[in-house]
Amino acid sequence: MTAKRATPQQRRALRNRAKIKTASIRSGRPRLSIFRSNNHIFAQVIDDVKQVTVASASTIDKDLKGKVKKTATVDAATEVGKLVAERATKAGVKQVVFDRGSFVYHGRIKALADAARNSGLEF
Repeated sequence: MTAKRATPQQRRALRNRAKIKTASIRSGRPRLSIFRSNNHIFAQVIDDVKQVTVASASTIDKDLKGKVKKTATVDAATEVGKLVAERATKAGVKQVVFDRGSFVYHGRIKALADAARNSGLEF
């Protein structure tokens, strides 16, 4: 029985993940990692050197329950961006490396990034 080989998409994903992690470690900046599902959006500020999550926010947070009517919208992503930036600055993080994963920088991802920038994060 032979071992399964990784598909070209899987190899590309592993290469991108490695590049982002090494950029984060080399620069000494934490990584702002974004995950977007069909219904929600999640953001974490991760310190790869210490391997801890410094700050996080998502559309599931209790703080956003009253502010957002629908969770899969650009408005919801904007609120998550503001909240994660506020929590990160409270934790002492000003500069981050942006990690959008395999998601295109468009729509909800772009809205979250712009809101985080406007709220004080630099990347």
